[in-house]
Amino acid sequence: MKFTHELTYDASPADVYAMLSDPAFREKVCAAQRVVSAEVTLTPRGADGFSLVVDQVQDTSDLPSIARKITGDTTQAVVEEEWTSPSGGTVTILSPGKPTSIGGTVALEADGAGTREVVTLDAKVKVPLVGGKLESMLAEQIRKNLDVEQGVGTAWLAGER
Repeated sequence: MKFTHELTYDASPADVYAMLSDPAFREKVCAAQRVVSAEVTLTPRGADGFSLVVDQVQDTSDLPSIARKITGDTTQAVVEEEWTSPSGGTVTILSPGKPTSIGGTVALEADGAGTREVVTLDAKVKVPLVGGKLESMLAEQIRKNLDVEQGVGTAWLAGER
């Protein structure tokens, strides 16, 4: 299932990139998403990029029972981002031991005086008969998490750190 989600910020692409490349911002997002635990590792790649790994354990109590049969009470999600420039890169979300694969791109675009962050992902759940339904639920959960990230980012860019 392919989907795109857009986040908007009232700040320049350079300011949004600086925020996204700050480990403290990523930790604040994890806290706002109410993950059970998270380890954030951000490695600069020259002047124009970075590698990010967010290894987190998420509570699944708010998921429908059909999804919890696969995930259990918690699930590990490893978000990997490879930014090759301040304008974007790739995203992969791994769930070790689960029949899922998620990958795509992230891009920052000037939008008037602000910035639009465009996340395009392809989510696949390899479970017979219910895979499509689970993909829709997974995409919706990712959208919710991105909306939380946008809320934290809006406050961050307004100086609330």
